[in-house]
Amino acid sequence: MSIRLRLTLWYTSLFAVAFFAFGIIVYNSVYHNTISELRMRLEKVAADVKVNGSPNQYEYNLNSRAPGFNSAIIGIQLTSYAEAKTGYVIGKSNNMSISNLTFPFSPQDEVSGKPRFVQQQLGDEPFYIYEAPIMNKGTNDVIALLQVGIHTGGEQLLFSRLRTMLWLSGIIALLAAFLLGIFLSRKAIHPIGRVTEAAERIRSGTELGLRIPRGKTNDEIGRLTDTLNDMLSGLEKAYKNLEDSNIAQRRFVSDASHELRTPLTTIRGNVDLLEKIWADSSSDRENAYTQASELTAEEKRQLSMESIHDIADEARRMSHLVNDLLALARADAGYSVEMELLSLRSLAEEAARRAGFLPRKAEWIVGPLDALDNVWVKGNHDYLLQLLFIFIENGFKYTQAGEVRLYAVISGDFVGLSVSDTGMGMNQDEIPHIFDRFYRADVSRGETAGTGLGLSIAKWIAELHHATIDVRSQEQQGTTFTIWLPIIK
Repeated sequence: MSIRLRLTLWYTSLFAVAFFAFGIIVYNSVYHNTISELRMRLEKVAADVKVNGSPNQYEYNLNSRAPGFNSAIIGIQLTSYAEAKTGYVIGKSNNMSISNLTFPFSPQDEVSGKPRFVQQQLGDEPFYIYEAPIMNKGTNDVIALLQVGIHTGGEQLLFSRLRTMLWLSGIIALLAAFLLGIFLSRKAIHPIGRVTEAAERIRSGTELGLRIPRGKTNDEIGRLTDTLNDMLSGLEKAYKNLEDSNIAQRRFVSDASHELRTPLTTIRGNVDLLEKIWADSSSDRENAYTQASELTAEEKRQLSMESIHDIADEARRMSHLVNDLLALARADAGYSVEMELLSLRSLAEEAARRAGFLPRKAEWIVGPLDALDNVWVKGNHDYLLQLLFIFIENGFKYTQAGEVRLYAVISGDFVGLSVSDTGMGMNQDEIPHIFDRFYRADVSRGETAGTGLGLSIAKWIAELHHATIDVRSQEQQGTTFTIWLPIIK
């Protein structure tokens, strides 16, 4: 069953219950008001009838001038129990005598001492009768019964027509409610259908940039559309991130393979050279190594040392690359490190001292670090030290003449460690990409050694410590990296 049909049936059912309750209220209101009016009329007529009697001799006189005696629809009858307990009629109003009507009455012992109203059917005609017993004041016995009745054919016809009208009105109203429910449910569901069609178009296509059109009203459908559009934006962003991640992964594998292939090629070439140099001339490869066997012992030693030196350099380069790849693999796996409270001045001074032993051509300047007095941060000692060394080594690497400086600044609740150099610098278009894996600025490619992974690792370490890295650089003027860490108070 569709939602549209269910909404229609719910609406029609609620309307049916409401109309049924309304019909009952209307009918009961008309019925009780009519009956109340009849009772008031009958009681008034009964009060106007004068019945006189004495304990010894009962003499009943119906006042012929009483209202209702001459009424066409109100009949008055007086029944006596003086001579027979079964009762006998001793007086009627003229209209009852003319119509030869007699109200049924009960024996004396069945007559209650209190007035009551009864409905009686005389032939085919309905009557509503008020019965008022007349009591003997001495014995408190019922000695007579006064009955005032009214013909209720008109009222019964009114009630019948009212019931018929309510039933017909109910059927027509239910049909109208059903049709109106279909119209309203269609109008209410139409925006959902529009949302479904738009979502289907987006699902069947490849363009995640499409959005579901939003209506002008700020109702549930509008909020649903906003939610779906926000979800589509999130999916589009996630898909783009996944696509970028796949591209980066392919580039990462390609670059890593290239970076590993170069040292491996160098190592393999040097191993082949050593094999040629020290091969036994009497072996099966005597013809291939004739030229190598003509070298003097000193020449063999010198070539061997150069090959071993090249192999060691490439091995160190591979080791450094593998360590960098391991660090990035930890970053991708969500690796967490143990944090502790650290004195930032002690950390900076240790980095400055150890940096003084690194090979460099630029002047190494430390200070001022006074801003770090009594400044504590939460972090990992080894990783923060590695973070500083990445920027310091980059400064030494890209500054052939000039200086590299380490200093500290305080800004609000954050402390900054800055590494500034006067090296080759970068243009502004390169800065957004320097933290990408294997990215190296064009001016540095082929001129300086490196894998292009250092700044990617620096970014990961900074994120582990809830820190940010500020980069400022100008070509041929130098670069400044500032690490902003939250201060622990």
